Amino acid sequence: MNRIFFLILSTISLAHLATAQSAKAPQAKTANGVVEGVVEPSGIRSFKGVPFAQPPVGELRWKEPQPVKNWQGVRKADKFGPRAMQRPIFGDMGFRSNGMSEDCLYLNVWTPAKSANEKLPVLVYFYGGGFVAGDGSEARYDGESMARKGIVALTVNYRLGVFGFFAHPELTKESPNHSSGNYGYLDQAAALKWVKENIAAFGGDPNRVTIAGESAGSISVSALMVSPLSKGLFAQAIGESGSLLGGLPPTSLAKGEEAGTKFATEAAGANTLTELRAMPAEKLLEATAKPGVPWFTSTIDGYFFPKLPLEIFEAGQQAHVPLLVGWNSEEMNYRAVMGQEKPTPENYANALKKLYKEQADEVLKLYPGTTEAEILESATALASDRFLAYSTWKWADMQAKTGGGKPVYRYYYSRPRPAMTPAMGNAAPGLAGGVVKSTDANAMKVAPASGAVHSAEIEYAMGNLPSNKVYAWTPDDYKVSEVMQNFFANFIKTGNPNGPGLPKWPAANVGNSVQYMHIDVNTRLETEKNRARYLFLDQSFGK
Repeated sequence: MNRIFFLILSTISLAHLATAQSAKAPQAKTANGVVEGVVEPSGIRSFKGVPFAQPPVGELRWKEPQPVKNWQGVRKADKFGPRAMQRPIFGDMGFRSNGMSEDCLYLNVWTPAKSANEKLPVLVYFYGGGFVAGDGSEARYDGESMARKGIVALTVNYRLGVFGFFAHPELTKESPNHSSGNYGYLDQAAALKWVKENIAAFGGDPNRVTIAGESAGSISVSALMVSPLSKGLFAQAIGESGSLLGGLPPTSLAKGEEAGTKFATEAAGANTLTELRAMPAEKLLEATAKPGVPWFTSTIDGYFFPKLPLEIFEAGQQAHVPLLVGWNSEEMNYRAVMGQEKPTPENYANALKKLYKEQADEVLKLYPGTTEAEILESATALASDRFLAYSTWKWADMQAKTGGGKPVYRYYYSRPRPAMTPAMGNAAPGLAGGVVKSTDANAMKVAPASGAVHSAEIEYAMGNLPSNKVYAWTPDDYKVSEVMQNFFANFIKTGNPNGPGLPKWPAANVGNSVQYMHIDVNTRLETEKNRARYLFLDQSFGK
């Protein structure tokens, strides 16, 4: 009798186990077939490594992303796809991807929705990395924390470096759009089209999509705002540190083709497009590391970019959507201005003369330096403005003027990261917010930061502090993260960052004075006081 009872219990347990296992395998029906993800311990459903375009390999290398081919049965979506081809450049990138490959056009979805008819707001996040590195699998961009706030969150891969931004006369000639050089951007636009067509299957609302990104991801958001290819594919935009109105702007197609031809013959040793496409991806990547090879840039191709982005903003032809945008207090270290010279008034004045020649006195009035402390502050501000802060200011300023009256919310982020954990040993700060391990002898180290370095805000904004084991996070850090993430989540949901328990944040383009949210332990509203700096830089950058 006991044996029969035990068998019955075992059968019931197995049935429950099977039910539990099936509950842990959520499915979504996309236009191309069914994908099966996993249920995270938090209850959030995740779908990783979902293809949004065909693998850009072989004859599809340097071609516009092609639609995904349909598949039969159920496709597993339980692990990140491969990251795009890239060299290890930045010390703050921790990949969870399934290796590295040209076959990289995958996206990841985190959703709290239990069914396909919930119509939740959607966040599509593009990673940073100077268009030469980065991946949607990095833990700092993970969408699970945002999903717990009622948002369907995605990260998207796109082609990088020579694979994403290589222009060549033969490519332009074969393209049905007479375009070359913007494959990384075209990938992003293709991902947004995929979201429009498929996100409802994951419980998302295709008409409530917010695009966001940091650094190159932020520049990408500004690019998508001016491209006709992404028109109508998003309702709101978030930019963290950078825009193409001064940061990595596109060059002319002719110059892009010229640079591409030079790279092909001199660095890659290939005279034809056929030879270039026959080269292994690893060989092409190696060729980009040769001395004198510049970073590949996007082009005014008449297709993704019909004309200069600034001209599009000036004409008010960009996307008229709510914009939340800002930058950090130490985007770049003061040594970008001072070099290795000591911060004395004489050395500072000489550094400005080297940079601005006859305009140096004017710059000195805008960025004064009479004491060491003042010089360190001004040189840091100038280095940060020249790096990415100015271009972000320009984006906000132009959208406020020509964005159809849509609100522009500006922030300034100044919370320095805490000390590194003891486990990090002799690690030191690196370039652009990176981390240099004691074994990285050739990596560029920088002086300890006094402010918020480039990329420091990402984990705070996305609610991902626990995933970063480098720093000894404090209760104050979690306080800052809660405020910043709630601002972002509110904006994603409503186009307005305001909500209960948060400081009141008016739009920057409302009223006579520009106001912005200063995000720190004591988050507060402030009035713009450095507009003269940006107006000067506006003239010096030219049009």
